[in-house]
Amino acid sequence: MKNLTVLVSLTNNDNDYQVEQAVAAREAGRQLGITVQILHAGNDAINQSQQLLKAIQSGPRPDAIVFEPAGTTALAQVARAAVSAGIGWVVMNWETDYISDLRKNAAAPVFALTSDHLEVGRIQGRQIAALLPNGGCVLYIQGPSASTAAKQRSEGLFESKPGNVEIRALRGQWTEESATRAVTSWLSLSTSRQTTIDLVAAQDDSMAMGARRGFEHASAGQRQEWIHLPFIGCDGLPNTGRGWVDSGLLAATVIIPPNAGLALRLLADAYRTGAMPEPFVYTEALSYPPAADLLSRARSQTAAR
Repeated sequence: MKNLTVLVSLTNNDNDYQVEQAVAAREAGRQLGITVQILHAGNDAINQSQQLLKAIQSGPRPDAIVFEPAGTTALAQVARAAVSAGIGWVVMNWETDYISDLRKNAAAPVFALTSDHLEVGRIQGRQIAALLPNGGCVLYIQGPSASTAAKQRSEGLFESKPGNVEIRALRGQWTEESATRAVTSWLSLSTSRQTTIDLVAAQDDSMAMGARRGFEHASAGQRQEWIHLPFIGCDGLPNTGRGWVDSGLLAATVIIPPNAGLALRLLADAYRTGAMPEPFVYTEALSYPPAADLLSRARSQTAAR
């Protein structure tokens, strides 16, 4: 098999999960002998589309493109241009309906690799149930409204959360700064002072930490009330999410394995064997710590009061 060149297109370079995606891609490339080129879209779908079209239309072309959509779609037109040019196409963290159609006439591997975002949301719902055994109100920092991952994580959470838990939702953009802005704006509203919040949940760890920062910037009285609440997030990377849980900054997270490295391994196997991977490959998410441990801890704290 010839040495492969793979272009990896990520949404941004200021989110801890996206940074880890780049690290995982580079490490897998080093191990597999694949030349990896990484582009960041700056959370701009138009920019991402233009970057990818330039790579497809101008030489030298990559053998495959692995990308995570930065906008509201998985760039179907760009996907078709890539496949028509004989370039492999892998969509990460997005379930799209064009994969099966593209595979019919593709000369190179075409597949989607995603976390099970519904299950990620369900895990967060179970974490909330464990941390709030008597119910309560949760401030929920969601990702962009157009994001499939954000929609599915919300759906999963509402499916599994207890009926005695109320949700108040804010919007972020998968970055710490965006969550800080959302919380700061919310704190300026009179409704925030009329609402008792028992837990803060975010759809990724960076936004959970951004929410904490927003509350730390509040007035002294508000700050003491807010920063002692449980905060939970998603991604669970070793040096950020899990580290923040271990240090007590977060009460829990959901471990979502970066999938860029796995995407490169599946591509390498496909080019070596000539066999297409499954059209949709899902990675497994896990609660950190396990929900049972959270429940035990919450019961111990309640008994101690």
